[in-house]
Amino acid sequence: MRRDVFQGIADPTRREILGMIARQSLNVNSVAEKFEVSRTAIYKHLKILEECGLVKMQQEGRERYCVAKLDRLKDVSEWADEYRKIWAERLDNLEDYLAELQTKNKKDGSIK
Repeated sequence: MRRDVFQGIADPTRREILGMIARQSLNVNSVAEKFEVSRTAIYKHLKILEECGLVKMQQEGRERYCVAKLDRLKDVSEWADEYRKIWAERLDNLEDYLAELQTKNKKDGSIK
């Protein structure tokens, strides 16, 4: 099953895991010992991150290492950019409206 990147970052534990392995590749045990949940639960989170394309599991001897694949986060950035544009436009409109009110108030001689 292929999941999208938003499912990967939807959970705070997965976001924390991703942040950890973004700094350096870690084996599954190293990731699991940082949390107060079972190793199985962490492995499930890692599996979801792998299905989302945010983590790649690499076998090195008897250890499995988690490697972050952060290029997929550009999907989130592009999605958020659309909303940044909308809010920037709305805030610009609000600023223009407030400036117009101030100008009108100065002309009317009222101070607010």
